[in-house]
Amino acid sequence: MLLHLPTSVSEVQQHIAEGALPIGGATLVWASFQRDGFPERAVSLRNLPEANVLEAEALGSAVVLQRIDDRVPLVLRRAASTIGTGAVRRAATVGGNIVGSTLRCLLPAALVLNARATVLDSAGVYETDLTELLAKRPVLLSINWQTPLVSGYYKEDAPAGGPPPLVIATAVHADADGAHHLRLAVRDGYEFLTATAPCAPGLDSVLHTVESTDIGGLPAVVRARIREEITDVLSRADGS
Repeated sequence: MLLHLPTSVSEVQQHIAEGALPIGGATLVWASFQRDGFPERAVSLRNLPEANVLEAEALGSAVVLQRIDDRVPLVLRRAASTIGTGAVRRAATVGGNIVGSTLRCLLPAALVLNARATVLDSAGVYETDLTELLAKRPVLLSINWQTPLVSGYYKEDAPAGGPPPLVIATAVHADADGAHHLRLAVRDGYEFLTATAPCAPGLDSVLHTVESTDIGGLPAVVRARIREEITDVLSRADGS
C-alpha cells in the first residue's frame, strides 16, 4: 500500500481523484485491511495543517484523541478521554471517530456544541452541518463551534466488546439576546437522539420539552439518568 502524506489541500484532492483511500489513524480499518486486502493507495491528513488545528473553537480531523485537552469544551474533552485504551487514543483520530466509526463516540459532544464541519470534495473546501457530513461523507478537515457556557458528558460503564454504552452529552448556550438554551444528545445503542430546549422558565419546563421529543420514548432508567445530567448542567449554568 502506497501511503500519501500531503501537506496541502490541493494535494489531497489530487490523490483522492486518483483513487487514494482517505484513512485516519487506521485503528478501525486495519483489521478489515488484513482480512480483505490493503488498498493500492491511501491518503492520510496527518501532515495537513488544516486538519491539525486544536483551538478553543476548532478541532482538526487528524488530531489524535490523546491530544485533546482543556483548550476545547469539557464535553468534547471528556468524550475523547473515554474512547478505547490509551494505545487507541494515541492513534485514533477525530475524523476517524466521527466519520469512520459506527460508535461515533465524539458525535454526541459535537452535536450539543452545534458544531459545523469544514470538508473537502472534488469541488473544493466548504462548510456544512454534521447531518450532511455523515450522509455524504466528504473528507473531513475540521469541526468548529461556539463555546458554550457549560457542558457535561456521561458515558455508562460497560465491558469492552459489548453493545455501545449509553452516552449523554449536554451543553448550555447563550443566544445573541442573552437567553440560554440547552442542547442534549443521547447515544442509545447505535441510535443518536437530540433535543433543544429554552432554559427559561426553569428546570421543569426544560424536562417537559425534552420528554416531548423522541427521548421521551427511551426506557425509564435512561430518562432518569438524562434528568440527572440536565439538572447538573443547568445548575452549573446558573452559577456561571
